[in-house]
Amino acid sequence: MKRLAFVVIYPILLGISILPFFLLYLLSDFTSLILYYFLSYRGKMIKKNLSLSFPEKSNREIRSIERAFYTHMCDIFLEMIKSMSISLKSIKKRFKVNNMDLLSQFPKKEKSAIIICGHYASYEWMLFLANEFGCSTYGIYTPLTNVYFDKLVKKIRKKHDAFLISRYHTLKTIKKHHDDNHTAVYGFAADQSPHPKENTYWREFMGNKVPVFTGAERVAKDFDMAVVYADIKRVRRGYYEVDFKLITDSPKETDENEITDVFFNLLQESIAVDPSQYLWSHNRYKYMHLAPK
Repeated sequence: MKRLAFVVIYPILLGISILPFFLLYLLSDFTSLILYYFLSYRGKMIKKNLSLSFPEKSNREIRSIERAFYTHMCDIFLEMIKSMSISLKSIKKRFKVNNMDLLSQFPKKEKSAIIICGHYASYEWMLFLANEFGCSTYGIYTPLTNVYFDKLVKKIRKKHDAFLISRYHTLKTIKKHHDDNHTAVYGFAADQSPHPKENTYWREFMGNKVPVFTGAERVAKDFDMAVVYADIKRVRRGYYEVDFKLITDSPKETDENEITDVFFNLLQESIAVDPSQYLWSHNRYKYMHLAPK
């Protein structure tokens, strides 16, 4: 069944990927209208997330962000499909790094680094600049349940010199790289909402106390990696730029949870600039009710 789904859907995705950008965004506009006005895709979840994150905003302002988010969500999804056929030249034209030297200095010193970001703006396209980072680049990801589509995603990334590591094998893989003196850059999207455990770190995110992942910080400290925040911005539709911001190049000297706290503070600053660019369709606050008093 999974193979059949791949055989049926793959040609459709490939057809979408070769559309010129102006047609791609017309398709995005149409899809976002359907999802917002007719299907209300995850509508309750999105409204809840926005209301909890921006209690000071009026209903009208929340609706405005919500509507803009649907367009952004469709843009990002179709841009991911576009990645199947997009050229490196086109990526470099549409995704600009303003200060590559901040990141590339570490591979030159044979020091591995972590790029940490949230699900904000075009976090997917950043990995396609892997060949400019100066060393092997890996994105930490959750494998797809359909093995055929999972292989396709890996193939697309590899085309642009980026590789993927299953989040279930992250520590084992990075430890092997470290033991082999393999210098690399690792990309972490670190703003998911983990199921809380006894030792879970809780902190405020957009004014609400939530459990947060500290995996990137722990990896940085275990293997002495620099940590850089990717501040991604949409310049205009289909065009993005990123400013790398150094969180630390001496992780072992930081306090417990300091790296995680700096990351979330920077992410919240990014969201404040344009809230519609954040991925509000995920249940960011599903464990709020379990927060320790």
